[in-house]
Amino acid sequence: VGKTYSGGVRAVKDFSLEIEDREFIVLVGPSGCGKSTTLRMIAGLEEITEGKIKIGDRVVNDLDPKDRDIAMVFQNYALYPHMTVEENIGFGLKLRGVKKAEREEKVKNAARILGISDLLGRRPRALSGGQRQRVALGRAIVRNPNVFLMDEPLSNLDAKLRVQTRAEISLLHKQLGATVIYVTHDQTEAMTMGDRLVIMDDGLIQQVDTPRNIYENPVNQFVAGFIGMPQMNFISVKTEEDVDGNLILNWKNQRIPLHPALKEHIGRYTGTDEELILGVRPEEILIFEPGKTESQTVAEGKIEIVEIMGSESIYYISADSERITARVQGAGDLKNGDKVFFTVNPKRIHLFEGKTGKNLLYTARSESENNDLPDLQ
Repeated sequence: VGKTYSGGVRAVKDFSLEIEDREFIVLVGPSGCGKSTTLRMIAGLEEITEGKIKIGDRVVNDLDPKDRDIAMVFQNYALYPHMTVEENIGFGLKLRGVKKAEREEKVKNAARILGISDLLGRRPRALSGGQRQRVALGRAIVRNPNVFLMDEPLSNLDAKLRVQTRAEISLLHKQLGATVIYVTHDQTEAMTMGDRLVIMDDGLIQQVDTPRNIYENPVNQFVAGFIGMPQMNFISVKTEEDVDGNLILNWKNQRIPLHPALKEHIGRYTGTDEELILGVRPEEILIFEPGKTESQTVAEGKIEIVEIMGSESIYYISADSERITARVQGAGDLKNGDKVFFTVNPKRIHLFEGKTGKNLLYTARSESENNDLPDLQ
């Protein structure tokens, strides 16, 4: 499907995806990337400019939202303030002519699943944000739809409630055996909830894969930088050949060996001025305190900021004109201003084309066992 607004603005471009029955799919990307527009096209709240949408074996392009057998949970809950919780949950069933006894039974069952049975007589103004969100979920559950559509449903909750409700929605998905399409800009939600992630940018799908595969093998620099906290380190490098014809990445005084199998993928960049970007996750930056290493192949830097997170620490290191982020286990003894030596784990690097952002090692990793590169040492 595609969506073009008046004035020629293309919000969604050539979006093509097949979602399995009972799958939990997460559309994730920065604001304005087209994810909510895509969800609204599936719901029938936004007209499709091109293409088609099928739910099961039905093309639903021309069907009204009420005829698509979907239920949508919105960011702002959209509860009726003058109705009780019970009336809010059952209102859609009432509009469809479901008899009162059946309606009450479905509402009570949904309330039991969500743990809000004691709230059925209250009105929305007497509820907390988390309780209101459960009511909105209950209204969707009683419909027993083919597809649940959720548009940033946790964005109005505080941090603790977000974590709690995130887990509840995941459990609900397993309990109901439902198909869920979930939109968020929060990568933590995406990584922890989705069976597969659809990474979007500028109206285009960048990558579709499991959370683990996307984290370990991003298809391009955008995906690599968007997924992962703290963000992946990006460092300009050059490739060269040693005397034996092996490929080497050259950065500062580090010479990072590349496996011979990768030569066909990046050999053409050797000895050219074309920029390559080395990508390294913060946990793959290896830290050495002064006096703990005699190696001449490590880079030197100074600790600018230390963030102690409890079970791990984040170090922001200034190395000449570059800032490197490292994540280590535990609290550690390093503090602001300390000198450190560091290197990268050569087995877990990424290499991006400067012009296009394409991950040059993506194909090599995809073809290898366990989604890993051959041993580079």
